[in-house]
Amino acid sequence: MKILWVKSGGLVPLDTGGKIRSFHLLSELAKLHTVDLFTFYPQHEGDKHDDLKQFVHEVVCQPLSIARPNSIGDYAHYALNLLSSIPYSVAKDCRPEVLRKLRELLARQNYDVLLCDFIHTAAVLPWDWPGPKVIFTHNVEARIWERHYRVSKNLIWKAVSWREYRMMSRMERRYTELADFVLTVSDTDTAFFSQFLPANKLATIPTGVDVEYFRSQADTEQPNALIFTGSMDWMPNQDAISYFVKAILPLIRVEIPDVTLWVVGRNPTAELKLLADDNPAVHVTGTVDDIRPFIERASVYVVPLRIGGGTRIKIYEAMAMGKAVVSTRIGAEGLPVTHTENILLSDEPEDFAQSVVRMLRNPKERQRIAQSARKMVEENYSWASAAEILAKTLSQVVDKYQGRPAGSARPDSPGSELRLGQPNQEA
Repeated sequence: MKILWVKSGGLVPLDTGGKIRSFHLLSELAKLHTVDLFTFYPQHEGDKHDDLKQFVHEVVCQPLSIARPNSIGDYAHYALNLLSSIPYSVAKDCRPEVLRKLRELLARQNYDVLLCDFIHTAAVLPWDWPGPKVIFTHNVEARIWERHYRVSKNLIWKAVSWREYRMMSRMERRYTELADFVLTVSDTDTAFFSQFLPANKLATIPTGVDVEYFRSQADTEQPNALIFTGSMDWMPNQDAISYFVKAILPLIRVEIPDVTLWVVGRNPTAELKLLADDNPAVHVTGTVDDIRPFIERASVYVVPLRIGGGTRIKIYEAMAMGKAVVSTRIGAEGLPVTHTENILLSDEPEDFAQSVVRMLRNPKERQRIAQSARKMVEENYSWASAAEILAKTLSQVVDKYQGRPAGSARPDSPGSELRLGQPNQEA
């Protein structure tokens, strides 16, 4: 097969879970088939997307001039988008020039299938392109915004989250119905989409982990050290750490006064830095070249997420490093993990704190959970096996599409792309 992989937000550096998942599946898929990458993203210094040519057949990039988050330009763009029915989280990246460049590529190259990576990317697909279009959903995006709305106490952010939730919900349904096939990252997400999509249009692509890269190399574990890793400019991660530091960490310190929390990930917010300044038990690193030494030094890996969707690659990475994980159920949502066997799941602050204390105080129990977790991911969740499932699914989609009668069209085909950023357009 010849596959065009289309992704918003860029693919490198590998500093988000979505990029990590996409990169590994893309590079493994390219070992089996011819894969071209088309990606668009905010322009930045030191752009390394050309380096991806060593993994795929062709790389076509569209850097964009986009205002920095929370800047005056960002707020102005948001205000203008109030007249649009496209969510702002989509409209700020999905520009007409992107669609034009994508059309040019499709006009000069023949592809067997077009893979749309993330629902956001669907807003720039030329839906009248005469070939099978597959959407790869890493999350149920509307559900993430709904959870933002439910947990936020800031009235302005609550209103923003409600608007994004309602618009994303319509857009998510619209584009998954238009697509020829929809991929999810968990059976939980598949069950959600099956509420309005036929079962034969859905498939789950399991989350993987590089078990050779994420392997403990030395015994450097520090007593009573906790760690959380992730992009700290992603709102669910920001909420998780704020919640943990304010509601959970004080409960742990009552029983283990010398406990420490390491927060490792790019672009920590000013609020998070302030939390760390006010609490000597909290250490915020910002961007690091390699997260493995930090995970290696921790006793317990915590995932106190209250907002999220899809699956958390970070949990598999911690498990592969041989670490005991304590997570909320939302944090571990969609992963085939078992409470008390290879992870501890707790939702309320008191329960979460007690689970962490239990792990810190019981090295043998901590080691049992960690070893069970490592065994699970090592035996079942490599990226190569996940990519084989993806390749087989795409091949079946292509075969089915090519088997349609000549001249037939999908009954829901719009005939042309939706108009980006235009008011009163259903998305």
